[in-house]
Amino acid sequence: MTEAGLSGSALTSSNLRVLEESADTTAATTTRQSPPPLPDQSTVASGEQGSHFSTGFSIDDDDSSDSALGDVDGRQSTQSVRASIYEYIEEHGRTFHRYKQGKYWLPNDEVEQERLDLQHAIFTMRLDDRLGLAPIESPQSVLDVGTGTGIWAIDCAIKHPSANVVGTDLSPIQPEYVPPNCRFEIDDAEDEWVFSETFDYIHMRMMFHCFKDHQAVIRSALGHLRPGGYIEFQDWSCVLQSSDESIRDTPLERWSRLFVEAGGRLGRDMLAPKKFKQWLLDAGYVDVTETKLAVPGNPWPKGRENKRMGYLQMTNFLDGLHGSTMTLFTKGLGWPPEEVELFLIDMRNAIKNSSIHFYWTTYVVYGRKPPL
Repeated sequence: MTEAGLSGSALTSSNLRVLEESADTTAATTTRQSPPPLPDQSTVASGEQGSHFSTGFSIDDDDSSDSALGDVDGRQSTQSVRASIYEYIEEHGRTFHRYKQGKYWLPNDEVEQERLDLQHAIFTMRLDDRLGLAPIESPQSVLDVGTGTGIWAIDCAIKHPSANVVGTDLSPIQPEYVPPNCRFEIDDAEDEWVFSETFDYIHMRMMFHCFKDHQAVIRSALGHLRPGGYIEFQDWSCVLQSSDESIRDTPLERWSRLFVEAGGRLGRDMLAPKKFKQWLLDAGYVDVTETKLAVPGNPWPKGRENKRMGYLQMTNFLDGLHGSTMTLFTKGLGWPPEEVELFLIDMRNAIKNSSIHFYWTTYVVYGRKPPL
């Protein structure tokens, strides 16, 4: 990892290549333009979730530039892997993890695994092909909490062959063949941490809805970091915003409000990303830095690369919409599944509507354990 942060390797999934080709076609009539530069970290405001910041995007008013888009539908910290852990439960036509059943709301089937790999590509794209922003030179011991398919951990292990990379998750969905310096364990980060090793970099991505007590997890991480080691969170805010007033009174605005409400009723702080910075400071981390970036929700902004990113994120949202919404709205709000399905029809139409200039605020927050 250089001073600018960990570099990432390209995702080789054939599914991603198809999506990128479609995104390139969508953007073919536009002039090539790089994504907005990363903001100066020292100037990023740490205001409320609803506050706006400069996205760096310009609205593309040329309807013809989207003509090629087409239709898009879219105990202990470390457990021994037992046969029962590989069993899944089925609900609403999707499969979910059995270990700590119900703790993680999203499914773990092949559709979701492909989406997670796409999500990884979007994050590395937005971070200019980096795996993280924490300024650590050469990590030797890395922990990836909530590793999902393991793609971030694998990329990190390939980029840093001298590092020992551990990925943990509730679902055993990681590949069997991985780099020799990478391994995976079934783990719940809210249990007591009993790792025999300490780490110089702990990475957590899209974990905002996973913990009932983020601060306890942050303290556990501090206890297993080497002096001078870094923790880094990367999360999207689930409160969607727009660069103008185009999101007002749309299903997207309603979904954001209901998503936060449903999560709260289930004991999760859905606004956690905006609190990471203060939580790290409260736990005793130093050199805490918060960076806020924007990811377009569909191909509404000008510029080839911005459109490409928007297309991929639109696909990511469409593919994950059912899995994320069905569980929360039925269990958190008490909606019948049929009502959720009807609402999702309106949501899918709104997501694909490029006249709604919405974006996801991305929080990248890191802090360092004080050196000895």
